[in-house]
Amino acid sequence: MSLLQVENMTHYFGGLRAVHNFSLDIEPGQIRALIGPNGAGKTTIFNLITGIYTPTEGRIALDGEEIIGLQPHEVASRGLGRTFQNLCLWRHMTVLEHVMMARYSRLTYGLVGAFFGTPRRNREEAASRSKALELLELMDIAHLADQTVINLPYGAQRRVEMARALASEPKILFLDEPTVGMTPEELDQMLGIIRTVHQELGLAIYLIEHRLKMVMELCERIQTLVFGEVIAEGTPEEIQSNPKVIEAYLGKEAVH
Repeated sequence: MSLLQVENMTHYFGGLRAVHNFSLDIEPGQIRALIGPNGAGKTTIFNLITGIYTPTEGRIALDGEEIIGLQPHEVASRGLGRTFQNLCLWRHMTVLEHVMMARYSRLTYGLVGAFFGTPRRNREEAASRSKALELLELMDIAHLADQTVINLPYGAQRRVEMARALASEPKILFLDEPTVGMTPEELDQMLGIIRTVHQELGLAIYLIEHRLKMVMELCERIQTLVFGEVIAEGTPEEIQSNPKVIEAYLGKEAVH
């Protein structure tokens, strides 16, 4: 059974059709990508799957469970974590606080435990802190745990956002342009981190990315989206040589 299955998803904003007949199957542990020019509808597809928008038509199932109609936090609690194209961080919170806050959906001590500081609450908070620090170590930013996010360089902020997405223990991770605005050095670092996350946590990963070198090196299968419709899907080799993709997006120079 597919971990994530999207069937014939279509969405309209008013009278404008933003996504048409989009389908997707992601298997456990698979890395896939969605590419396309600006305005193609890539982030809209992420928002539809993660519950920010409700599709006009179609079906979405996560681990066999229908998720259309669920709120974003409910989708996240069922195993779908994500980052955003524009950073969504609390500027004056510390790195560790960001990740621990995302762990709260996994805590079970309840209101009584929180109010009275029960032993169960103390145990769970200690375990949550330990897990958060493990994720920061995985992102190679554990040494920044007590720093406020506003004081970090951009590349480190991106890693905080990824650690926060991983804190809810997702089965699949959506990355919306994880290297946007990064220097070549930061890009190489992020490429290594994504590989490490995939290998050590065994997650399925679905990413939107404009850096084609990164997509071609990381992904098993790639979809190309133009005006809300998939015009090609295949392996990196198939996508690079597809005439429709070359014409619509890559350009002849990008595939030589």
